[in-house]
Amino acid sequence: MGPFTSIAIFLTIWWTVLFAVLLWGTVTYAEAGIDKGDGGDPGAPVNPRLKEKFLITTGIAIVVFGIVWLVIWSGIVKLPRLPSGY
Repeated sequence: MGPFTSIAIFLTIWWTVLFAVLLWGTVTYAEAGIDKGDGGDPGAPVNPRLKEKFLITTGIAIVVFGIVWLVIWSGIVKLPRLPSGY
């Protein structure tokens, strides 16, 4: 697995994990009983804690990527190679 393939796989895993982690511990304005006023979305999170969620996402993605890399490196799953003319 080359460096570009590795980066593409890692970023795909990272974004997939991010969408799962974004929901963890989120409290909306409606759930908290806070009135957003005119034009505010009651479904918006009160405190999204994005830095924390990005760090958690990165940690989980590193572990999952490590497992994927080991499976590919061991030969259980083989990635197809493009012809050298491309």
